Amino acid sequence: MHTLRITQPDDWHLHLRDGDALDTTVPHTARHFGRAIVMPNLKPPIANVEMALDYRQRILEVVPEGMPFSPLMTLYLTDKLSVSEIAKAQENEFIHAIKYYPAGATTNSENGVTDINAVMPVLEEMARLGLPLLIHGEVTDADIDIFDREEKFIDTILSPLLDRIPELKIVLEHITTSQAVQFVSEQNTNIAATITPHHLLYNRNDLLAGGVRPHFYCLPILKRDIHQKALGDAAISGNSRFFLGTDSAPHARHTKETDCGCAGIYSAAGAIELYTEFFDQQNALDKLEGFASHFGADFYGLPRNTAELVLEKKAWSMPQEFRFGDYTVVPMRAGEEVEWSVTEVTP
Repeated sequence: MHTLRITQPDDWHLHLRDGDALDTTVPHTARHFGRAIVMPNLKPPIANVEMALDYRQRILEVVPEGMPFSPLMTLYLTDKLSVSEIAKAQENEFIHAIKYYPAGATTNSENGVTDINAVMPVLEEMARLGLPLLIHGEVTDADIDIFDREEKFIDTILSPLLDRIPELKIVLEHITTSQAVQFVSEQNTNIAATITPHHLLYNRNDLLAGGVRPHFYCLPILKRDIHQKALGDAAISGNSRFFLGTDSAPHARHTKETDCGCAGIYSAAGAIELYTEFFDQQNALDKLEGFASHFGADFYGLPRNTAELVLEKKAWSMPQEFRFGDYTVVPMRAGEEVEWSVTEVTP
């Protein structure tokens, strides 16, 4: 198959940053994706409805003309987020979820949850209202190996949480392990997971073998190939509780190429093409539309997009970098070929 037509996809996990960076990040996503769940880990964090609506407006101001892109906003779950703010979020048509970062887990997560018991009233209210909780599923204990943090989180935090509030609607974000795949597969329909293009296409050898490659450094960190295979099997399985979420997370080049580099991979510049490349490698192009365009919308209770995307197996070269405010950002697959191209977006 050399041409593929699918319903326009959505990105169910995206970092756009703020300020001048939006001039690059928003068009890269808006050109191919109809909607995106926008992460709230700015400085200061997007911690109430008013801040989320202001941020949404800043995003909309840089959406290129003719691209009907809709940012789906989230609030940052802090120890101080109130039950009353949850009610306001549920009532607002532009707020679609609450994001859980364990304190210290990733970029700008210092305001995250320090103790899950401290936010239990909020989680109980979310369950009552049906508002989804999006989870960065890693523990941050210094004595836990970085490659084991996701599995430990599932065992010690997530499983007990579901025992306590089984009706809570949860997306376990950017899963990276076979244990996460198994866990989600065994749960009820309230639990889903997103999978990134980098965790499908790469493993920890790409980060570490032959030298450290800072632009492959992300959190959760790339795992060994057996976990990469488990993620791939889940993505092409047709199971509707696994769907697309890029976790595209841009950082300026100089903050990646340093002695303590930032975690994050910028994939938005070629995201759907890279997913298509993976599905093609697996001889599973017939499974791409469900994963990319149907399952996420269904889980969030939103209508599927009506526009369509046409992809062709026609290689192109990813630029080495893009402008990122006053700096530059290095994209995933920089300077290399991407095997598939988007040739048309039809309304």
